[in-house]
Amino acid sequence: MIRGHHRRPLAIASLALTLTAALAGGAVAQDPSPTAAPTPTPFVTAPGSVTLVGYSTPREAYAQTIEAFQGTDAGKDVQFETSFGGSGDQSRAVAAGLLADYVAFSLEPDLTRLVDAGIVAPDWNAGANKGFVTDSVVTFVVRPGNPKGIKTWDDLVRPDVSVVTPNPLTSGGARWNILAGYGAKLLKEGKTEEEAIAYLTELFQHIVVQDKSARDALNTFIAGQGDVLLSYENEAITAQQAQQAVDYVIPDNTILIQNPAAVTLNGDAAVPAKAFLDYVLSPEGQTIFGNLGYRPVDPAVFSTYTNFPTPSGLFTIDDLGGWPAVTAKFFDKDTGIITQINGAQP
Repeated sequence: MIRGHHRRPLAIASLALTLTAALAGGAVAQDPSPTAAPTPTPFVTAPGSVTLVGYSTPREAYAQTIEAFQGTDAGKDVQFETSFGGSGDQSRAVAAGLLADYVAFSLEPDLTRLVDAGIVAPDWNAGANKGFVTDSVVTFVVRPGNPKGIKTWDDLVRPDVSVVTPNPLTSGGARWNILAGYGAKLLKEGKTEEEAIAYLTELFQHIVVQDKSARDALNTFIAGQGDVLLSYENEAITAQQAQQAVDYVIPDNTILIQNPAAVTLNGDAAVPAKAFLDYVLSPEGQTIFGNLGYRPVDPAVFSTYTNFPTPSGLFTIDDLGGWPAVTAKFFDKDTGIITQINGAQP
């Protein structure tokens, strides 16, 4: 079904200006071949400022959360510097030397890369929420009124449908998108492994643009390219709150997206960064994210929302074998299924 506007919009005018500014900056088709890790650019911040490095979509949510946090005793006088981009690119930049105090990524492997590099503590996921601060689901963003009647994964490979999704070798959101389609076929539709992979091959033949991040892909879709955008549910809600002309459909068979965040070991603002992470996970912080379309990981806060339906065929990354196995199988630089299908190297 087509989902309507969020019931609890916040700062719609601000969202509209932010998204319009991003669009004005130009959302152009990106070369699907990935690049090397970006050269780190040090932030110029006062000592003790919290440097937040995150994936592209929660820019607006973190802006509101930072402002609210600064109104608390723990956040009083705490300054922030932020950087947002494709989850994989951001993770690689921090691993290569970009200093950060707080990191927020689309998916777990981008966080564990920093554990392996000694930048994030191995017990980052020891808490009740396993290190995740928000959830979402892979969603079909469509034109107003859904003129092509796009409801299922099979609709994406019809001859009259073109698809926009980020590049899976730079964007965490894109990896969720691809695994949602694969899992829908393998786990929920009774397809064989070979048939599920064949579906992905066919799907890529319908992809007309692969941007570097989920936000770039949203701007490309808003600019008029494609019939359907594969994206986070929260991105569709963000676009609607910014008064962009989109609808969205949550397919019956889709994957649960889990977004991690952590405090680093090598930043110079560990105490305020930890206080900020605690605030993000507090009922107040979770409500800010929930109002902007993210599914709260706090069960009590989540229960206050009525516009986050549970798809009948919802599955998780663990149902596909977990991230280590999935990453090796699909995204290995030499043998990965998507590497082969997409003709690109990480």
